[in-house]
Amino acid sequence: MIQAILSAQEQAEIARIVQEHNQIVNNGRMPQQQLGKDDFLKLLVTQLSYQDPTAPMEDKEFIAQLAQFSTLDQMTSMANDFSKLSSMLSANEAYGALGRNVDIIDNNTLVQGRVKAVTRGDATSLVMVNGQYYNWEQVTKIYEDNE
Repeated sequence: MIQAILSAQEQAEIARIVQEHNQIVNNGRMPQQQLGKDDFLKLLVTQLSYQDPTAPMEDKEFIAQLAQFSTLDQMTSMANDFSKLSSMLSANEAYGALGRNVDIIDNNTLVQGRVKAVTRGDATSLVMVNGQYYNWEQVTKIYEDNE
């Protein structure tokens, strides 16, 4: 119910404040659901430090684990790059709508108007229509004025 009262810009500001608070509470660490490259490296180092000296890890196993680490690192880098590319493409699309008329669906309500401003954030772009900011993902149609 709060979403219907707050504008998209206000919702984005609240999300930013909550994220900053969570970073302070968790000493800058955000909880994660998946293991990352640092976790993998810690596991590998722990495994090497606690292995039985009379039965060391075979070279093949060690090389395979290092290869997995390298692959994980490259995949993480690619995922970050694709995320940045997606954000840039979305922002460029929003900038292309500047000065044009759009249809926006906001809480099952059709809003029509001209895009007066575009604001690009970290993950999303906001467009100003009729004096209010909306998430670019809410835009359903772009058209030129026939006047």
